[in-house]
Amino acid sequence: MTGGTCNIGVVGAGAWGTALAHMLASDGRDVLIWALEPELVEQINASHRNALYLPAAALAPTIRATGDLAQLAGCDALLLVTPAQHLGNILGRMPVIPRDLVLCSKGIEQNSGRLMSDVAHDAAPSSEIAVLSGPTFAHEVAAGLPTAVTLACGGGDAQWQRLAPAIARPAFRPYYSDDVIGAEVGGAVKNVLAIACGVVEGLRLGQNARAAVIARGYAEMLRFGEALGAQAATLAGLCGLGDLVLTCSSTSSRNFSLGKALGEGQSAAALMADRRTVAEGAHTAPVLVELAARHNTAMPLVEAVHRLLQGARADAIVADILARPLQAELGNPA
Repeated sequence: MTGGTCNIGVVGAGAWGTALAHMLASDGRDVLIWALEPELVEQINASHRNALYLPAAALAPTIRATGDLAQLAGCDALLLVTPAQHLGNILGRMPVIPRDLVLCSKGIEQNSGRLMSDVAHDAAPSSEIAVLSGPTFAHEVAAGLPTAVTLACGGGDAQWQRLAPAIARPAFRPYYSDDVIGAEVGGAVKNVLAIACGVVEGLRLGQNARAAVIARGYAEMLRFGEALGAQAATLAGLCGLGDLVLTCSSTSSRNFSLGKALGEGQSAAALMADRRTVAEGAHTAPVLVELAARHNTAMPLVEAVHRLLQGARADAIVADILARPLQAELGNPA
């Protein structure tokens, strides 16, 4: 397999998976995408639309959908874009798994506390794992708007040389990293912090408060990442701070929208039951609280989101945060 000729398949036909498939097919290449829903497979193949998850996009005609995981056996690499909590199950159902797996879902497995790279490695020990992460709204990628991402390659430079030319497009620019843990931590933690920023919006607490949550949340991300072995420079880049700023600033973020609704007084249980698309931060928050405690890492904003999702009142949680003891900004564990 040589750079630029890598045959890539996409697993997962939600908004992000569909946008990635459309981006890959933008130069006329054939792209195979796996979808869970039979009606979605039929719709993509018959009318080149995904009305369920990405309704505004007219999909490239070279995209073909399948509901059979075995049909992905001919791919050299797979972009895995399933909800994080289902990654292990999907990989376990695949009869053939290629050499290169690129993780595009952001989260931590709730029942085990494993990062997605650990889930993938356990399910596919012979594959090399990469992580694609960064500030990316699916509808903008599908529209061909300029986007930059981190492509963290556990297989090092050799894997980068295989994958980067196959993934890069004129408006989609990957940057190399070898810090898989950092890329994963950034993507998982920012989802929870985006809920917190949505709460700020829902409560109408203002732009000052949102900027404070982003900055203090980034400090939590950095502490937690370094405790797990991530590089601080990675978390200062596209897959950390860059993604955090994007998803904490717009209702295009599912996690931000969830937080906004919670701040407006809606029930967490009702919101989660009614959502077709997954706000991964809601699944990540409880396990992140457990992992932070295990690593003796203070994450008060993450803990606040967890309490909110358990049913606590948003205004009461904000009052608790504002009442915390005064302290130095830098070099402080909390």
